Amino acid sequence: MEKNVPTEALRFKKVREEQNHTQQSFAELLGIGSTTADIERGKTKISGKAVMELLRLFGINPLWLYGRSFSQYVDISGGDVSPKVITLDPDEKDIILLVNQKAAAGYPHNIQDVEWYETLPSFSIPLPEYRNATYRGFQVEGDSMLPNIRPNEWVLGKAVSSITEASDSRIYIVVLHDSVLVKKLQKIPNTPDRVRLVSLNPEYLPIDVEVKDIQELWMVNSKLTFGIDEPSESTLLRQLQASMEELKGQLKGLNT
Repeated sequence: MEKNVPTEALRFKKVREEQNHTQQSFAELLGIGSTTADIERGKTKISGKAVMELLRLFGINPLWLYGRSFSQYVDISGGDVSPKVITLDPDEKDIILLVNQKAAAGYPHNIQDVEWYETLPSFSIPLPEYRNATYRGFQVEGDSMLPNIRPNEWVLGKAVSSITEASDSRIYIVVLHDSVLVKKLQKIPNTPDRVRLVSLNPEYLPIDVEVKDIQELWMVNSKLTFGIDEPSESTLLRQLQASMEELKGQLKGLNT
């Protein structure tokens, strides 16, 4: 491997050579300028547009491009819901990006724009549960996931590479072409091209979506919550106390 040249630059060059293009013709094909020379030297970052075109034209897996997957190609006809861009710290370790409600509104439209991702805050969690996988945090808007997830809380999701890997009835962050939703996912029997998104709040009706309309899928495995209320008397405790009072009343009636 050439020194000081990032993995994505080397793999970008590899794709160009496999497709028998010159630096000039490849740049023209991707619509990214007059030559790819600076990208291949690692002097210019690969733009989101270039990543998108590599995926669209040749089925190049964005995770492979950045050295995070062994699979060079993905099937874009439907079912691939892996992250379109991954983010690393200077030590080449995964970091967790945080997408607040405002950023989430633009997330589907900037999903392959590397420079846009650099504007988002990020952090890392030094726990074993967050190793060897890609995670992303999203701020929840609305009350459709009450009582489990409250408005403005943050959920952390683990990247899912294929819709076939999704577990039925788990909660997911679902990135569609025009929105980001946090829902419980249910597979529909005998209908592999659609899934059902279910809210925990019974006031919201389920939504059926086409698999091909899902850009990314993140399985929720934890959440960040703030402003924790003072602990109150639990429902179970109140029920026990009511039962005891009822029992006392019955015993008192027997003794009279």
